[in-house]
Parts: sequence; structure tokens; C-alpha cells
Amino acid sequence: MKFIKTTILAIIFAFITGVAYAGPVNINTATAESLAVNIKGVGKKKAEAIIAYRQANGPFKSVEELAKVKGIGPKLLLKNRENLLISSN
Repeated sequence: MKFIKTTILAIIFAFITGVAYAGPVNINTATAESLAVNIKGVGKKKAEAIIAYRQANGPFKSVEELAKVKGIGPKLLLKNRENLLISSN
């Protein structure tokens, strides 16, 4: 019973603190808010930088191109690779 209570509390804490990530995010269509919530290590400023890059250069052609955005490096890409999608739609 104690294990169940601990697990439930951990899940609630994760949702309250934003530790839980919603799932795949399309880096070509997502809002800054969605990027910040769904990409580990990306906050509001990096998410806004992603949007600015996308507006200046057009849609990302690959997930790896995200590394051209200031503040986004190979480690961040590796940590999030399975959660990043691209589509021009």
C-alpha cells in the first residue's frame, strides 16, 4: 500500500512540476509553449529561438538541423531524438 501511495504522489508531483513530457512534438509546427513543455532542456527562451530560426529559415528539413539554433547542441538532440518530429504541414 505504501508503494502505491508513493507512486501516485510521484506521478502527481511530475505533472505539477512539468517533469512529465507529453510526447512527440513537430518542430516545424509547434508553438513556443509546446516546444518548451515537450523538449527536455528547452525553456521559454530556447523555444522562442527555435521559432525565430524557423521563421527566418523556413521549416526544418531534419531534426539535426535544430542544432543550428543557438543553445541547442548534440546532447540535447540526443536526449530528445525520439520525441522530435519534422513535417512541413
